[in-house]
Amino acid sequence: MAEQENAAAIRPAFPSGRVKKIMKLDKDINKVHSEALFLVSCSTELFLQFMSEKSAEIAIEKKRKTVKLEHIRTAAKRHQPTSDFLMDSLPVPSQTSDHPSTERITSRPAPDKPIPAGTRRIDDFFCKSAGAIPDELNQE
Repeated sequence: MAEQENAAAIRPAFPSGRVKKIMKLDKDINKVHSEALFLVSCSTELFLQFMSEKSAEIAIEKKRKTVKLEHIRTAAKRHQPTSDFLMDSLPVPSQTSDHPSTERITSRPAPDKPIPAGTRRIDDFFCKSAGAIPDELNQE
């Protein structure tokens, strides 16, 4: 009985419909069970909380009040499991304000890794082509 009350008190911060839509972008997923949706929402919330805390710590180390992309990149680099999958998806900063040099600091683009059939990169979800309507919306 107490477990049911505790479970009812936990509510994910993200809208379940949006999370479900993102999960269904994978062609291998036809149905999403409510428990799986809950776990993905909660784990995403915990991951973002972790990354924001680490990024804020780095911003404080650099005596900044605003968390910037470079702080997020540094936090991801310092945490090896996060670095393994996230560094390829984070955009490269154009020029940082901490390094006032005249030369641009550029990093090497991520090598093109073969992607398994039926998968897309996460940044493809957030990019919209001009005038194109996604297939998911046409089918509804």
